[in-house]
Amino acid sequence: MNKNRQHILVRWLRSQSQRVNRWLRLSMLLGLLSTLIIVAQAWALAALLQALIMENIPRASLTGHFVVLAALFALRAAVNYVRERVGFIAGSVLRRQIRAQVLDRLERLGPAWIRGKPAGSWSSMLLEQIEDMHDYYARYLPQMTLSVLVPLMILIVVFPLNWAAGLILFLTAPLIPLFIALVGMGAADANRRNFLALARLSGYFLDRLRGLETLRLFFRAEAEAEDIRRATEAFRQRTMEVLRLAFLSSGILEFFASISIAVAAVYFGFSYLGELHFGSYGTGVTLFAGFLVLILAPEFFQPLRDLGTFYHAKAQAVGAAESLVSFLEHDDASQGAGQETPAAGPVSLLARDLWVLAPDGSELAGPLNFSLVAGQRVAIVGASGAGKSSLLGVLLGFLPYRGSLQVNGLELRALSPRLWRERLSWVSQSPALPAATLRDNVLLGAPAATASQLAQALEEAYVAEFLAGLPDGLDSAVGEDAGLLSVGQAQRVALARALIRAPGLLLLDEPTASLDVHSERLVMRTLDSATRRQTTLLVTHQLQAIADYDAVWVMAGGIIAQQGRYADLTACDGPLADLIASRAQEL
Repeated sequence: MNKNRQHILVRWLRSQSQRVNRWLRLSMLLGLLSTLIIVAQAWALAALLQALIMENIPRASLTGHFVVLAALFALRAAVNYVRERVGFIAGSVLRRQIRAQVLDRLERLGPAWIRGKPAGSWSSMLLEQIEDMHDYYARYLPQMTLSVLVPLMILIVVFPLNWAAGLILFLTAPLIPLFIALVGMGAADANRRNFLALARLSGYFLDRLRGLETLRLFFRAEAEAEDIRRATEAFRQRTMEVLRLAFLSSGILEFFASISIAVAAVYFGFSYLGELHFGSYGTGVTLFAGFLVLILAPEFFQPLRDLGTFYHAKAQAVGAAESLVSFLEHDDASQGAGQETPAAGPVSLLARDLWVLAPDGSELAGPLNFSLVAGQRVAIVGASGAGKSSLLGVLLGFLPYRGSLQVNGLELRALSPRLWRERLSWVSQSPALPAATLRDNVLLGAPAATASQLAQALEEAYVAEFLAGLPDGLDSAVGEDAGLLSVGQAQRVALARALIRAPGLLLLDEPTASLDVHSERLVMRTLDSATRRQTTLLVTHQLQAIADYDAVWVMAGGIIAQQGRYADLTACDGPLADLIASRAQEL
């Protein structure tokens, strides 16, 4: 990773911290309060030792000193606990907000973009990578300020007592951040490579797990297991590389901190032996001064050592941020900046030289030219790969386009994506039912729907037919991936969810695919009545069900090769007649 890119990632990480500034400032203030308590502890302990050893004061007379010292220990423990809690809150708030950004971005981009990466990669990004940013916000950012202020506070205490000891601490302190920087240069790169390997391994493993039955069927299970073993070994090696750098940085910090403390201890030892006579402003080195400095010396280096420990958290966060920033800052052409509001009621569509593009900019379909009057029902047919789903994708706002595509006279990219999608209902051939219960899945289409609207949608989609057979009726759980419902039942629930919205444009992508005869008949009966209330585009292979549609578009090679009424198109030679003939031969 080049330095310029690393600086961009660090700036992005810091910009996110603006959301929790008050928590970070509170953590820093608690760290400074903890330092003041440490200084008071050291002062009380040194004064106690001076009184006991040098002044021979009886222990009974020093009871108050012992009580004060114990109270300071308890107060420091309480402050450190509160500081840890504040840091945790800051990190958890940031993680939730970054996850929300990623999920909102995924929602805007839609399935066409999401399918470009394995599901395991998205899981890795949302879980491991964002989770590994926690210590950067909870610990590293507050520690950056404390690593400057805490040593400065201790120097202010030490220099008036003994300038030589203060000078030792002052001169040796820069060595620690210097070596932190040297070791940390490679840490961000190591973490970035580790996260990339983890994302690849997560995606690879999940894909193989989903296709395990197919792999067994074709006797590929052992070969794939060996591939997973090699990928796991590569990930292990990269993880060990990261850990090696972390241990190296910790070892360097401990070495230089120990050397500095040892030099200070040697100075005081020779001073007490009468070999050194400088540093105490001509008053002699007292036991109080020596103990105080030696107690504070480890605390002087502790913030720098903590910074070195948390520097690994920074490298981890930078490595995790690379794919996140690339994803969040991806320039998606399908997401226009328009704020126009689509008109209510059925919509009209007009396309001129329309090219549907993939997320990477390659052409999927086009040029397309068509006009769709508000309230019309149009069936789109064609062989697989003809561009039917691509056309629906661009209407949903999930795919970019070139040319002109107008909705009620307004260019689609000028419309607010959120408001436009509120005017749509979409039923795919494999609908998702993400909510826990059947009721909640239907109400996803219109959360504010009344009980009568809900009942009407259930009746129209023939969901009421199987409600009596469910254990809790409308409040029955649908299970993971709607596993507690049959395919036909899940499709009818998806239809009810689409119809309860009262959309201006209804998009149907093979709604009867994979259904049994009974479910298919009910779904088609639902569509026959429901599609007459708004503009409808139906992608289907069921040619016998589209005879009474207002128009049929036959797509081939990414263009609309033929369009017109079903009866007119079947009466003459052309793509639709050829399609009907090929289907007849298949049967």
